[in-house]
Amino acid sequence: MSAPDRTPVVVRATDPILHDGVCMALRSRDDVRVVDDGTALVALLVADRIDETMTQQLSALHHQGFTRIVLIAGEVDDNEILNAVEHGVCAVARRADAGPDVLVRLVKAAAAGEGALPPDLLGRLLNRVSRLQRQVLQPRGLRLGGMSDRETDVLRLVAAGYSTQEIADELCYSQRTVKSILHDVTNRFQLRNRSHAVAYALREGLI
Repeated sequence: MSAPDRTPVVVRATDPILHDGVCMALRSRDDVRVVDDGTALVALLVADRIDETMTQQLSALHHQGFTRIVLIAGEVDDNEILNAVEHGVCAVARRADAGPDVLVRLVKAAAAGEGALPPDLLGRLLNRVSRLQRQVLQPRGLRLGGMSDRETDVLRLVAAGYSTQEIADELCYSQRTVKSILHDVTNRFQLRNRSHAVAYALREGLI
């Protein structure tokens, strides 16, 4: 594999021994390239657990412009993962599972804009999302995408080619209500017009 095809990665760790060990593992591979400058596409951060020191390093990487961060930690729990994701982490593995093959796979996944979580953590997080939808959002007429049922109803009819008057008649709203709903959606999601709103809703799987 030629040098340009090797994914550049910068390694950070809360312990110099961890840092050197990970660098050594990655330098033995020909599909990644360990760097320590602004050419890195991915940042890989290693620690015993997600504590205040780790969070500070994540914040520093995020402020340096890294949006593709791989996190390797000795211990992780659900709340810590959510905190890490807020700081730009897109892939996570436990240190016990992070051999050279796993490190490279996660770096390549992050470089491609993909995410990865240990299966047990992913399952629990999906369950939390499901409970959030059922217990918090649905009783308020909201969805995870941030749109209410009536907003998606209006956009679905816009997508079907209905006029404002036809939408109002179909949903038993006034034209003013329909226009207000569309105005709220376009403003909230910074969309240009109703066509852009329909495209956004389709892309996000909301309608």
